[in-house]
Amino acid sequence: MTTALDRPRETDSRWRRVQAPALAAGAVLGASLLLHLRDPHQSGSYLYCPWLLLTGTYCPGCGGLRAVNDLSNGDLRSAFSSNALFVGSIPLLLWWWGTWAARRWRGVRRAPNPRLAYAGTAVLVVLTATFWVVRNLDAGAWLAP
Repeated sequence: MTTALDRPRETDSRWRRVQAPALAAGAVLGASLLLHLRDPHQSGSYLYCPWLLLTGTYCPGCGGLRAVNDLSNGDLRSAFSSNALFVGSIPLLLWWWGTWAARRWRGVRRAPNPRLAYAGTAVLVVLTATFWVVRNLDAGAWLAP
């Protein structure tokens, strides 16, 4: 059964519908190009992580810039060693963006499923917190950037 939210809106042009996913992709590609051209492996090339400066421990995002630089150079192994959580989340992010863009292209509007949104958020928070703790333990030193 289709609802009013599932039917395409005829008033919006296709470009207007896909504008947000296209701009998001452009921003990610622009940031990736910047990180490819200006190497974050050099100390001080970007700002230091405030969490690392204050606590001496790695946050879940530490190593993310280096991972993007490594990926842009085609070095998956180094990217994974810089930030395994980020590299592991890329397929999920690509699937989410592709679904978003495809729905916008077709003009389909769907209200988010609250149960699925809460469950997804809970899983994301638990995975991130677990990664954060484990990468700062002696046993998880291999996860440190």
